[in-house]
Amino acid sequence: MTIRRHSPVAQAAYHDLVSLLLDEALTELRGAPTARQIKGKTYWYDRYRIGADIHESYIGEETPELLARLEQFEMLKADRTSRRQERSRIVRLLRSERFLGMDGTTGSLMSAISRTGVFRLGGTLVGTTAFRLYEGELGLRLALDQTAMTNDIDIASFERLSLALGDSVSPPLQEVFDAFDFAPIPSLDRNRIWRWRQASTETMIEFLTPSFEEDEGLRDLPALGVSAQSLHFLNYLIADPVPAAAVYRNGILIRIPRPERFAIHKLIVSDRRKDGPDSLKARKDLLQAEYLIHVLSEDRPGDLADAYADALSRGPRWREHIEHSLSRTPITRERLDRAMTGD
Repeated sequence: MTIRRHSPVAQAAYHDLVSLLLDEALTELRGAPTARQIKGKTYWYDRYRIGADIHESYIGEETPELLARLEQFEMLKADRTSRRQERSRIVRLLRSERFLGMDGTTGSLMSAISRTGVFRLGGTLVGTTAFRLYEGELGLRLALDQTAMTNDIDIASFERLSLALGDSVSPPLQEVFDAFDFAPIPSLDRNRIWRWRQASTETMIEFLTPSFEEDEGLRDLPALGVSAQSLHFLNYLIADPVPAAAVYRNGILIRIPRPERFAIHKLIVSDRRKDGPDSLKARKDLLQAEYLIHVLSEDRPGDLADAYADALSRGPRWREHIEHSLSRTPITRERLDRAMTGD
């Protein structure tokens, strides 16, 4: 397996773009940043007045990076025009470096979804659309067979977080999907919609959430205004996601899983496919896991080892799925073993 890489200049430019997009997100605050304690964690809200009413809009969970940006809030607002120009310059540079970016159809849809606040309110892009964005995060030149798009766009979020935030997307996602000619796909529970399909392209948007119960039924995500299919093992994937930039127009701020968690989760998903481990989707899962584990074993072996150990510690079902997939790719097992031993 050959790893091809973007230049150091391109990778640095990509991370600058992510940083600029994170700065830009704060310039849209309408009032004063305010901290709230929710179940032992600190979350920040934009608190502002409309007439006699006080409103709060969710900013994000407190991190050192967020605190640093909040301290520079006024300066960030003043530099908005120059920052937008710099983002345009970086996107042109990345395109000249042959970054894949997003096609016009996917990019315009993701831009509209992002503007509603989906990713600000806890949504995380998963699946092959997210895998493509590791091009920038890891500085990789991905090949066509690695990035061939499925017709699925999957967005996952924690149900408990969605219930706790006290904020919601605007405009409603249904309005966005209507504008792009997506129609809801009826489910067994007629009051819950978690999938939409675009008739002209067969593109499907699905919402997912972790299942902490025996069943994998439908759950509600109030912050996003949709329902979601709950899945076992998904909590591992979307814990502690990272910001990412989609190379489209001036850049789109998106959240994706940590690459090491994505890789290990793909080992599990490949073995769980209902149509069997030899199906096309299962093989693609395994190929993506193999590739990321190859890259991470060289670039971030400590992160890979921690993610692998975490998954193995979660119980026999976790270890069983991982073992079944690794039995199909011995070289990947060797790379994981070396990461664990530090060799």
